[in-house]
Amino acid sequence: MLDMKFVRENPDIVKQNLKNKFQEEKLPLVDEVIELDQRSRAAKQEADELRSNRNKISKQIGALMAQGKKDEAEEIKKQVTANSERLAELEKLEDELTGKITEIMMTIPNIIDPSVPIGKDDSENVEVTRYGEPVVPDFEIPYHTEIMERFNGIDLDAAGRVAGNGFYYLMGDIARLHSAVISYARDFMIDRGFTYCVPPFMIRSNVVTGVMSFAEMDAMMYKIEGEDLYLIGTSEHSMIGKFIDTIIDEDTLPRTLTSYSPCFRKEKGAHGIEERGVYRIHQFEKQEMIVVCKPEDSPMWFDKLWQNTVDLFRSMDIPVRTLECCSGDLADLKVKSFDVEAWSPRQKKYFEVGSCSNLGDAQARRLKIRVNGKDGKYFAHTLNNTVVAPPRMLIAFLENNLNADGSVNIPEVLRPYMGNKDKLVPVK
Repeated sequence: MLDMKFVRENPDIVKQNLKNKFQEEKLPLVDEVIELDQRSRAAKQEADELRSNRNKISKQIGALMAQGKKDEAEEIKKQVTANSERLAELEKLEDELTGKITEIMMTIPNIIDPSVPIGKDDSENVEVTRYGEPVVPDFEIPYHTEIMERFNGIDLDAAGRVAGNGFYYLMGDIARLHSAVISYARDFMIDRGFTYCVPPFMIRSNVVTGVMSFAEMDAMMYKIEGEDLYLIGTSEHSMIGKFIDTIIDEDTLPRTLTSYSPCFRKEKGAHGIEERGVYRIHQFEKQEMIVVCKPEDSPMWFDKLWQNTVDLFRSMDIPVRTLECCSGDLADLKVKSFDVEAWSPRQKKYFEVGSCSNLGDAQARRLKIRVNGKDGKYFAHTLNNTVVAPPRMLIAFLENNLNADGSVNIPEVLRPYMGNKDKLVPVK
C-alpha cells in the first residue's frame, strides 16, 4: 500500500505506474482517493478545533458559574451541546472516509522499480541469464508421473478417491527423494546464515490482507469455515506476519529466515496437459526464504535471494535460467520480481520452479512493521523467495538425472539424505 502523502503529492507518477501495469481502469481511483483524503483532513481539522474549543469553553462555564452568572453559563452549555453533536458527526464522517480511502489504497499497486521491463503479461517477461548447459538426451523421456510409477512412487488414483483432483500420494524412493530435497534445502539455507523456522500453517484475515492483494487472496486462499483463519498458500505469509505491529531496532536488521511449510492453493482455472500430475496441485511443501531489512539494502538482498535458488539447483546438476517479470506480470504489492526456471529435457524448454520478489515497504506498511532508526521510525522492506518447492522440483530433478535404463542418478549433495545411494533403480 502506498503512502497517502506520496499519492497526494505525486498523482502523475501513480497514474503512470497504473498505465505501465496496464491497469487503466484504476486511473479514476487516484483522483477519487485524493478528493476523499482532502475531505478527511478537513473533517479532522474541524474536529480537532472543536475538541480544543471544548476545553476552553468548559473553563469559561466554570468561571461564569463561580461568578453566579448561571444564565450566561447555560447559553454557553447549549453551544457545548451543539459542538458535541457536530463532533460526533465529524468523527463518524472521519471513520467512513478512512474506510473508503483504505479500500481504494489497497487496490492501487505499488510503484514498480524503474528497471522493470514494461509488458502486458508473462509472455513479455525477459530472460536475464542461463546457468548450466541444457541437455536433451538421445532417448525418450517419459512424463514425470510415468517415471515415478516405475518406482511405485506415486498414486494419483487413490488420492483422487480420498481428496479429489489436485492431490497425490508419494511413496517409497520418490517420497524419500521429496523429503531429501526439502532437508537439503533447509541445510543449504542455514549454511548461508538464515535462521530456520517452522511457522503456523494458518493465519488470520488481517495478515492475509497485509501480505497480498485482494485478487491474489481470492485466487489462492482456502478459508476455514466459521473461523477467522486461512490456510497459508506459502510460508511467506505467516513469516512476514510474524512481524505484524512490531517496531524493530535498526541494529538488529536484516532479519534473514528460511521456513518450511505445507502450502495450500485453490489453483483456479483450466490447466493444460503439461500441468497434470504433480505440476499444479492444491497441496505441496516448500522451503522459503524471507528477509526484513532497511530500504537501502533491499536491492542487494533481492540479488542474493534469487542467486541462492540458482546455486541450489546447480548443486543438483539442474540447468536453470532467470526471467525478469515484466510490469503487467507483477502482483500489485511487488516492486520487482525474478522467476527461476528449470530446464525440462522432455519438453525442451524451461518451466518455473521458484519466484523471488522485492515488495518494498508495501507489506510493512499494511502490517505496521516499523524500524526504530537513528533518525526516527520508518517502514521496513520485505523480500521473499522460493528455495525449493517439491514436488514440482522433482519433475526437473527426475528428467535431468534420468538414465536410458530408467535409473535416476542421485547428485552427491543429496546422497547423505538418501542413505548414501548414488542411484535409484526402477522396480518396473
